[in-house]
Amino acid sequence: MGETLSTGRKVLVNPPGSERVYRAMQFSQAVRVGDTVWISGQVGVDSNGRAPEGIEAQTRLAFQNLERVLAAAGGALADIVELTTFHTSMADIRGFSKVKAEFIPEDYPAWTAVGVTGLVMPQLLVEVRATAVVSGRPAD
Repeated sequence: MGETLSTGRKVLVNPPGSERVYRAMQFSQAVRVGDTVWISGQVGVDSNGRAPEGIEAQTRLAFQNLERVLAAAGGALADIVELTTFHTSMADIRGFSKVKAEFIPEDYPAWTAVGVTGLVMPQLLVEVRATAVVSGRPAD
Protein backbone atom coordinates (compact mmCIF):
# COMPACT_ATOMS: atom_id res chain seq x y z
CA MET A 1 0.00 0.00 0.00
CA GLY A 2 1.19 3.53 -0.70
CA GLU A 3 1.93 6.11 1.91
CA THR A 4 0.29 9.44 2.56
CA LEU A 5 2.19 10.97 5.47
CA SER A 6 1.20 14.20 7.16
CA THR A 7 3.87 16.31 8.83
CA GLY A 8 1.73 19.16 10.10
CA ARG A 9 0.55 21.20 7.14
CA LYS A 10 2.67 19.20 4.69
CA VAL A 11 1.25 15.93 3.31
CA LEU A 12 3.65 13.56 1.54
CA VAL A 13 1.89 11.65 -1.24
CA ASN A 14 3.27 8.29 -2.36
CA PRO A 15 0.69 6.07 -4.11
CA PRO A 16 0.83 2.26 -3.90
CA GLY A 17 3.86 0.95 -5.75
CA SER A 18 6.04 4.02 -5.13
CA GLU A 19 7.27 3.06 -1.66
CA ARG A 20 10.59 1.73 -3.03
CA VAL A 21 11.27 5.02 -4.82
CA TYR A 22 10.44 6.99 -1.66
CA ARG A 23 12.91 5.01 0.43
CA ALA A 24 15.71 4.40 -2.10
CA MET A 25 15.67 7.73 -3.95
CA GLN A 26 14.54 9.76 -0.92
CA PHE A 27 11.74 11.81 -2.49
CA SER A 28 7.95 11.86 -2.47
CA GLN A 29 5.88 11.54 -5.63
CA ALA A 30 4.05 14.69 -4.52
CA VAL A 31 3.82 17.09 -1.60
CA ARG A 32 0.57 18.82 -0.72
CA VAL A 33 0.24 21.93 1.41
CA GLY A 34 -3.34 23.18 1.67
CA ASP A 35 -4.88 23.04 -1.80
CA THR A 36 -1.55 23.17 -3.68
CA VAL A 37 0.17 19.99 -4.86
CA TRP A 38 3.72 19.84 -6.22
CA ILE A 39 4.20 16.66 -8.25
CA SER A 40 7.69 15.27 -8.80
CA GLY A 41 8.82 14.52 -12.32
CA GLN A 42 6.96 11.53 -13.74
CA VAL A 43 8.55 9.40 -16.42
CA GLY A 44 7.33 6.89 -18.96
CA VAL A 45 7.98 3.65 -17.12
CA ASP A 46 5.51 0.89 -16.34
CA SER A 47 4.95 -0.78 -12.96
CA ASN A 48 7.93 -3.08 -13.66
CA GLY A 49 10.25 -0.13 -14.24
CA ARG A 50 10.44 -0.66 -18.01
CA ALA A 51 10.32 2.21 -20.50
CA PRO A 52 8.75 1.52 -23.90
CA GLU A 53 10.36 2.81 -27.07
CA GLY A 54 9.17 6.06 -28.61
CA ILE A 55 8.12 9.46 -27.37
CA GLU A 56 4.36 8.84 -27.64
CA ALA A 57 4.42 5.62 -25.60
CA GLN A 58 6.66 7.18 -22.92
CA THR A 59 4.58 10.37 -22.80
CA ARG A 60 1.37 8.36 -22.38
CA LEU A 61 2.87 6.43 -19.44
CA ALA A 62 4.27 9.62 -17.89
CA PHE A 63 0.81 11.26 -17.97
CA GLN A 64 -0.83 8.10 -16.60
CA ASN A 65 1.68 8.14 -13.74
CA LEU A 66 1.04 11.86 -13.21
CA GLU A 67 -2.70 11.22 -13.14
CA ARG A 68 -2.26 8.43 -10.54
CA VAL A 69 -0.17 10.64 -8.25
CA LEU A 70 -2.63 13.53 -8.57
CA ALA A 71 -5.55 11.23 -7.70
CA ALA A 72 -3.72 10.09 -4.56
CA ALA A 73 -3.28 13.76 -3.64
CA GLY A 74 -7.02 14.42 -4.10
CA GLY A 75 -6.72 16.00 -7.53
CA ALA A 76 -7.06 15.45 -11.25
CA LEU A 77 -5.26 16.52 -14.41
CA ALA A 78 -7.73 19.40 -14.81
CA ASP A 79 -6.31 20.87 -11.56
CA ILE A 80 -2.83 21.41 -13.06
CA VAL A 81 -1.85 25.09 -13.17
CA GLU A 82 1.76 24.65 -14.26
CA LEU A 83 3.50 21.96 -16.28
CA THR A 84 7.25 21.63 -16.81
CA THR A 85 8.56 19.00 -19.20
CA PHE A 86 12.10 17.85 -19.82
CA HIS A 87 12.96 16.42 -23.26
CA THR A 88 16.12 14.64 -24.41
CA SER A 89 15.21 15.69 -27.98
CA MET A 90 13.20 18.80 -28.73
CA ALA A 91 12.60 17.27 -32.17
CA ASP A 92 10.06 15.00 -30.39
CA ILE A 93 7.88 17.91 -29.19
CA ARG A 94 5.11 17.26 -31.76
CA GLY A 95 4.69 13.64 -30.65
CA PHE A 96 4.73 14.75 -27.03
CA SER A 97 2.16 17.49 -27.68
CA LYS A 98 -0.15 15.07 -29.50
CA VAL A 99 -0.30 12.78 -26.44
CA LYS A 100 -0.45 15.68 -23.98
CA ALA A 101 -3.63 16.83 -25.76
CA GLU A 102 -5.23 13.44 -24.99
CA PHE A 103 -4.79 14.11 -21.27
CA ILE A 104 -5.19 17.92 -21.21
CA PRO A 105 -7.51 18.76 -24.12
CA GLU A 106 -8.51 22.29 -22.98
CA ASP A 107 -8.05 24.89 -20.25
CA TYR A 108 -4.32 24.59 -20.73
CA PRO A 109 -1.95 25.18 -17.81
CA ALA A 110 1.19 27.27 -18.03
CA TRP A 111 3.86 25.11 -19.70
CA THR A 112 7.62 25.23 -20.00
CA ALA A 113 9.46 22.67 -22.16
CA VAL A 114 13.18 22.25 -21.46
CA GLY A 115 15.74 20.38 -23.55
CA VAL A 116 18.16 18.25 -21.51
CA THR A 117 21.09 15.97 -22.31
CA GLY A 118 19.81 13.07 -20.19
CA LEU A 119 17.34 11.83 -17.61
CA VAL A 120 17.69 9.40 -14.69
CA MET A 121 17.59 6.32 -16.98
CA PRO A 122 19.37 6.47 -20.35
CA GLN A 123 16.35 5.13 -22.30
CA LEU A 124 14.02 7.89 -21.03
CA LEU A 125 12.94 10.55 -23.51
CA VAL A 126 10.70 12.78 -21.36
CA GLU A 127 9.93 13.72 -17.76
CA VAL A 128 6.80 15.62 -16.69
CA ARG A 129 6.40 17.59 -13.44
CA ALA A 130 3.44 19.70 -12.41
CA THR A 131 1.87 21.98 -9.85
CA ALA A 132 -1.86 21.68 -9.19
CA VAL A 133 -4.49 23.44 -7.09
CA VAL A 134 -7.04 20.89 -5.89
CA SER A 135 -9.78 23.09 -4.39
CA GLY A 136 -10.25 21.59 -0.96
CA ARG A 137 -10.45 17.89 -1.79
CA PRO A 138 -8.59 15.77 0.77
CA ALA A 139 -5.68 13.53 -0.14
CA ASP A 140 -6.50 9.80 -0.09
